[in-house]
Amino acid sequence: MNFKLILNIAIHLLLARLKQTIVAAVGVTFGIAMFISLVSFMNGLNDLLDGLMLNRTPHIRLYNEIKPSENQPISLSDNYKNDINFVNSVKPKDRGKSIYNSKAIIYYLKNDNRIIDVAPKITTPVFFNSGTIEISGIINGIDVAAEEKLFALSDYSIEGKIADLNQNNSIIIGKGLADKMLLIKGDIIKITTSKGNLASLKIVGISQVGIVEIDNVSSYTSLTTAQKLLGEPTNYITDIQVKLFDMTTAPSVANEFHSKFDLDAIDYQTANSQFETGSTVRSIISYAVGIVLLIVAGFGIYNILNMMIFEKMDSIAILKATGFSGNDVKWIFISLSLIIGVTGGVFGLLFGFIFSNIIDNIPFNTASLPTVTTYPINYDPMFYGIGITFALITTLIAGLFPALKASKIDPVEIIRGK
Repeated sequence: MNFKLILNIAIHLLLARLKQTIVAAVGVTFGIAMFISLVSFMNGLNDLLDGLMLNRTPHIRLYNEIKPSENQPISLSDNYKNDINFVNSVKPKDRGKSIYNSKAIIYYLKNDNRIIDVAPKITTPVFFNSGTIEISGIINGIDVAAEEKLFALSDYSIEGKIADLNQNNSIIIGKGLADKMLLIKGDIIKITTSKGNLASLKIVGISQVGIVEIDNVSSYTSLTTAQKLLGEPTNYITDIQVKLFDMTTAPSVANEFHSKFDLDAIDYQTANSQFETGSTVRSIISYAVGIVLLIVAGFGIYNILNMMIFEKMDSIAILKATGFSGNDVKWIFISLSLIIGVTGGVFGLLFGFIFSNIIDNIPFNTASLPTVTTYPINYDPMFYGIGITFALITTLIAGLFPALKASKIDPVEIIRGK
């Protein structure tokens, strides 16, 4: 089989029906371009939402949960009706939110080669006082350097610097809270803790995550300030946040730390299961729509090649009469479809990148996401690889059936019919 000759014949057949060839190639180009644009946009959107939620969530959080007593009273039944049962209190045991021996635990975690770093934290409910009005909220006492390293807190700061929290009695409040209380950077905010402690903190910045439930209640201060505010010692910690090199191991590592330190441990997958489900569904929809576009383009190629066989019956008969085998004819038509697939695929990749770039430069201005200025796009090369691979497979299958049909044509019957 002379592949060079077969390819040359295939090109001449395509040029003989140039308009139909262009239509088929445009179908593949459009399908791949739309597939890449759609998948890039949907994954960019998922990355944006992950940044808002998952990137602000530790892979593992260690804390003390309020839970019922494990020693429940014996249920009265026929087996015990003649006995005397002493029932103790079954209310939740108040073991406090503070993590016992937190410094030793943090030291151990920092030396674990599976862990990127650890960020200690204090979370406490407070009341923000505005005149006679009290607004309930939350103060997060953070290790400023560790929090910035693991969660890029400065990305959500619209006023001030995160480093300013190292000043004594300073605080960064959420945008929603600032708007409610008509506060700006430099103002003093009064705070009442759940224990009745009063404090006045200087606002050194305003943050905006883009999630209303967080921006309306959350604020940040340093660990030292939070400990003073609560009247607690310097070893008082309520949360230990952990980020792993391999986040997929978070559930198993969380169980390990739960057993080792006798602390409650929750991994990010459990904490954000509904959110991750939404991201997965969006990805499935985008891939499904893109694949359907390519399949439709494949049907177009099938129809064009099928019609070409009917119109080129005499040419096929002549090829067979001059010594071309059925296998040669089959490869001629497979070459036709692959040429269309490769040409349409290359242009599809190019236009897919152009369309994605256009979307990436469309202004996207919203008050809830001040750090986002354009629509999100993910330029992962994998999307382009999937696009061209699926295009080649689709066009190959679309051309295979007409090629098999052409290879079985009897030249004697065609010439006799002529």
